[in-house]
Amino acid sequence: MKDVIIPNGRPYVILNAAMSLDGKISTCEGGAEYSDELDWKRVHKLRAEVDGILIGIGTILKDDPKLRVKYFEGNPTRIIIDSKCRIPLDAKVINFEREKYPAIIATTEQAPKEKIEALKKLDVEVLICGPGPQVDLDDLMHKLRQKGFKSLMLEGGGTLNFSMFEQNLIDEVRICMAPVIVGGEKAVSLVEGKGFIDLNEAVNLKLMKMEKLGKNIILFYKVVD
Repeated sequence: MKDVIIPNGRPYVILNAAMSLDGKISTCEGGAEYSDELDWKRVHKLRAEVDGILIGIGTILKDDPKLRVKYFEGNPTRIIIDSKCRIPLDAKVINFEREKYPAIIATTEQAPKEKIEALKKLDVEVLICGPGPQVDLDDLMHKLRQKGFKSLMLEGGGTLNFSMFEQNLIDEVRICMAPVIVGGEKAVSLVEGKGFIDLNEAVNLKLMKMEKLGKNIILFYKVVD
């Protein structure tokens, strides 16, 4: 990517998401499609520009996405946060056009060794990042930077998004805001996890620009120290 300052020791990370006006990235039943074709083109353009796409195992198990690039030329590596290597061996994210879109599984020492070997036989790289129970995200970021990754697109769920924010691993936020209210206590929000205790600990953002794209509004934020 151009015109970004690469942080010391890790890639530049952009959180990209589509959500309702009340901050839900899915409904209480788990499904939501806020992006229209115009926004999907924006998303795929960003995918084409970054070195890797970061996603959690929960999204893989629920949606089985391909994480490919359409409309543009690009071949980002698909990076899955999977602390115990639960990913199915037939998951699209590690099988669809694997020569064009390499895959990396970030896991822990608690992952079954036989599952790791099975993944390696599929030409999936496995990075052991910490003893567990959760992937050491800071360690992962440093390992990816050492491998040459300069930019990542985070397409995470609420839990992974919070963990990345909590460890100060996100540099930019791009949000597609859909003009719809979803509600629901069980509907997943953009950021979940345990949350910050008070505003003094919260992540501060600076609005860089916004643009209307079809029926949606796209918001561009920088994370500020």
